Amino acid sequence: MKKLLLLTFLMIGHASSAQKFTLKGRVLDNTDAALPSATVLLLQPKDSSLVSFGATDTQGVFELKNVSRAEYLFKISFLGFDTYFKKIAPPTDSDMVDLGTIKLKPASNELKEVLVEGEKSPVVIKKDTIEYNAGSFKTQPNAAAEELLKKLPGVEMDAEGNFTVKGEKVQRVTVDGKEFFGKDPKMATKNLPADAIDKVQVFDKKSDQAMFSGIDDGKREKTINLQLKEEKRNSAFGNVMAGVGTNERYQAKGSLNRFSKGKQLSFLGMANNVNSQGFGFDEYMNFSGGGATQMGGGRIMITTNNTNGVPLNFGGRMNGMMDTQAAGLNFNNQFTKKTEANGSYFFNNLDQNISRDVTRETFSPRGSFLSDENTHQETSNLNHRGNFSLDQKIDSLNSLKLTGNFGYTETVQNERGQSQTFSPEGLLQNKGIRNATATGNVFNLNSNLLYRHRFGKPGRYFSANIQFSLNQNDSKGQLDAVNEFLNRPSNILKQESEQDNNAQTYGLTLSYTEPLGNRMYLETNYSFRQDLNQVDREVFDLESEQRELNMALSNKYNSDFLYHKAGLNYKVNREKYNLTVGSSLQQSKLEGEMLLLDTDVKRSFQNVLPTAQFNYDFANNRRMNFNYETNVQEPTIRQLQPIVDNSNPLNLYVGNENLRPAYMHNWRLNYSSFDAGTLLSFFGMITLNYTTNAITNAQSFDENFVRTTQPVNVDDNTMVSAFGNFSFPIKKYNSRFTLGTNLREQHTVNVQNDVENDINIRSATGNIRYSYRLKEDFEFSLRADLTAQRTKSEQAEIANQLFFNKTYAGEVNYRFLKTFNFNTTFDYLVYNNPDSDFNQSIPLWNMSISKQLLKNNTGELKLAAINLLDRSMGVNQTANSLYVERETLNSLGQYFMLSFTYTINKHLNPMEARSGGMRIFR
Repeated sequence: MKKLLLLTFLMIGHASSAQKFTLKGRVLDNTDAALPSATVLLLQPKDSSLVSFGATDTQGVFELKNVSRAEYLFKISFLGFDTYFKKIAPPTDSDMVDLGTIKLKPASNELKEVLVEGEKSPVVIKKDTIEYNAGSFKTQPNAAAEELLKKLPGVEMDAEGNFTVKGEKVQRVTVDGKEFFGKDPKMATKNLPADAIDKVQVFDKKSDQAMFSGIDDGKREKTINLQLKEEKRNSAFGNVMAGVGTNERYQAKGSLNRFSKGKQLSFLGMANNVNSQGFGFDEYMNFSGGGATQMGGGRIMITTNNTNGVPLNFGGRMNGMMDTQAAGLNFNNQFTKKTEANGSYFFNNLDQNISRDVTRETFSPRGSFLSDENTHQETSNLNHRGNFSLDQKIDSLNSLKLTGNFGYTETVQNERGQSQTFSPEGLLQNKGIRNATATGNVFNLNSNLLYRHRFGKPGRYFSANIQFSLNQNDSKGQLDAVNEFLNRPSNILKQESEQDNNAQTYGLTLSYTEPLGNRMYLETNYSFRQDLNQVDREVFDLESEQRELNMALSNKYNSDFLYHKAGLNYKVNREKYNLTVGSSLQQSKLEGEMLLLDTDVKRSFQNVLPTAQFNYDFANNRRMNFNYETNVQEPTIRQLQPIVDNSNPLNLYVGNENLRPAYMHNWRLNYSSFDAGTLLSFFGMITLNYTTNAITNAQSFDENFVRTTQPVNVDDNTMVSAFGNFSFPIKKYNSRFTLGTNLREQHTVNVQNDVENDINIRSATGNIRYSYRLKEDFEFSLRADLTAQRTKSEQAEIANQLFFNKTYAGEVNYRFLKTFNFNTTFDYLVYNNPDSDFNQSIPLWNMSISKQLLKNNTGELKLAAINLLDRSMGVNQTANSLYVERETLNSLGQYFMLSFTYTINKHLNPMEARSGGMRIFR
């Protein structure tokens, strides 16, 4: 089969390369200087549609290969110069057309005989911005913006819908330069229609302070800006979809956008029970109080049991069964030239049903032993969240910016579980059954007020930043458990718990920059922060319907973290590079009071925190960055409380009041390049992290293998990693390859029964992606992700571990008879552990066919078959320095769905079908 596919591609490529020629030349300005990165286009004379494109190199040379023999319209464009046009005839006795030297004339304001409207180059380089013309990259009808983005050269999307550009994760997606539902990138990529986008701009967004002061501080956010088509900016547009399926599956979603000059208003709504989300879970967890919410006898909704470890594969799927209803509103309004406001509100109700089977092999000097756990968890989560921003330019020298976010979450959770543990000899040591319920609500508010002042002397600059945050977390829980042991009597637990957590944070940061001349600056800064926490946790034993306070499990705790940090930085800014070196002195003080134990905690720490940053911009969109920074990881309140959490009676957790802060050194060097002419992109990064007084979770086991976890300090932890990504096209075969690799080695220390053990974890990941495109009707792509990890221990009693995780995937898109579209995807997931003879594979196959309907193709009827092979199981494999764990979870099985989508105001873009073209009037 593989040989047949290869032969087919070679035959297609050979046929397409027959009777072709190469077009080359050199572009200069009127002073005979080379013009690098000038855009060259080859167009059809009939309708000016795009045939081929490229860009000049540093010497102004261009070359377009494999051009079919026909007449064309040739075009060269460069900012500040008149556009150059020339008709090209195919050579009669050679395979080369040499246009020689072409000189562009400076742009003139005189009226030309030729009027060019809507010029669209596929890729344009504007200093540090890569701009893609969306019309040059065809998507399926009614596709979301993410379908457009993953077709762009240099842009990659992973299985969870996260984007990277040249290997760097995209942190922000804006619409016409404005925030869209806060900083969650997926809100825009998953909900805006692709056909509403005119251009996609990729750049490194500078910090607010750098943009105000004009002094580059080296801080960047990888950003994608979706620039809408002009007709969409002054109208309403969007789409609605509804679908019904077998097994009572349903899906409905809609978006409506009303944009006008200086104003944006967007509405989103969705409801489904097919595990489809239109938002990012990172953002969702932030507004839900994070993953560390403790709710009495229950567990959190989403768990990741990977302390100090490396997850090998999370399958790229939403496991469990999820029922979602969500709606949101986003607005941007420029009231005046000096006043701008934006904000959003988003609501979602998420019901999740998870059945989980976990097998864990724990490493021990006494020998490795096994534990099995089976749980069924039902969670209902009601979440409200919002963002707001007000930017007020007082005058040319002063500005104020208020930003913030808020969230409120109500959670109800029920969990039933049973577990058992076996000794290294295979004897049953303990088993337990538990039922836990928990209800809770979380409210949080974060706000930030930034004042900036620019003095009359260029480079002299002052800013003041005030922060305030509030978090309130109230919960109630009930635990019923029966535990049996080999060498001691069984115990029965029937408990209720109530917990109130209240936290406030106050902060102030002052910064002053003094110019030293020759674009050199001295920055002084001071910051203050105070974290106040009050914890009131009461656990009651229920006996004969009477509640008795359990002092060992209850706790009332007040704490005050106080931070002072003063620093000095030296900055150098040049056209090609900027440099920052400096250091800070941080003093932190902890005062805590455990009321029930009548114990006080008083700790103070002092740390010197050096920093260095160097950025260098080469020619032709190549960049190098070096960063060195140090920071202090303070223990959390939960880690410091010496109180037992028995949510799982066979797996206890207890804090450690003697924890010290961890001190971390982080080095990072990265290099990126992108060639607009050849569309070659490369990104490489090397990171080194070294931590002293590292905080790790120690584990101890009693004679019945009941596990107790406690955070402790160890001497050090070292991690080094190298990442590379290379992407290149093969125009002769209409193909593109992307190759990537990630190597990682980590040295860490685990502690088990008070014995330290050095662990080395080494992992290697490789991935390859291939895509083939025949005109605009057929697309084919393949993907392979391979991961291997080996864990070695210094103790001979602990066996070394080797794991392999593999993902193979393919996708086909085919458009036929003008209005029909066919799509199929196939994923093959393989999990393998040779040491334990574990081998699990999961094939996932989806297929759909759709038909465009109604005037201007505003309607689409689609029939989709999901999970055709009916594999209703998800697998996770996790390894760290203490154990290896395999987890299987329930997932959606096979279903079929019929859906209808209607596009609102699609007729606003009647020229949409002529992607990437232009119109020339004479």
